[in-house]
Amino acid sequence: MRSDATIQSSLINAALLEHPATSSPGLAFVALGPIKLNNLSARPQIAITFRREWQWATVEGHAELAGPDHPQWWLTGPEQLRVLLRQIFTAAGGTHDDWDTYDRVMREQRRTAVLINPTRIYGRL
Repeated sequence: MRSDATIQSSLINAALLEHPATSSPGLAFVALGPIKLNNLSARPQIAITFRREWQWATVEGHAELAGPDHPQWWLTGPEQLRVLLRQIFTAAGGTHDDWDTYDRVMREQRRTAVLINPTRIYGRL
């Protein structure tokens, strides 16, 4: 949600992923951009809807940011963030021919992991 209480919506590639510190099941995606990340930091409520053919599900929850501008106690340094961003990317179905370039771009763009702790799941599963 934006500061004016309107909804911010984005198309993302999300992945099922265990939280790195708690091993709790959740969702994750990689984000960039100060506006989106500032909104999520200030108002971490989030909803993601998935669709496959005629089946769909919505996951509502709380977003936790982990990145260069959003430190977490469990994120011990750049190497752990590099590995986490790759895990999210590949779990969401991504592949890459040049992982060194991928890592460099993630660093340069100050990409951030968004981890979602689900609080409600509903839909036509």
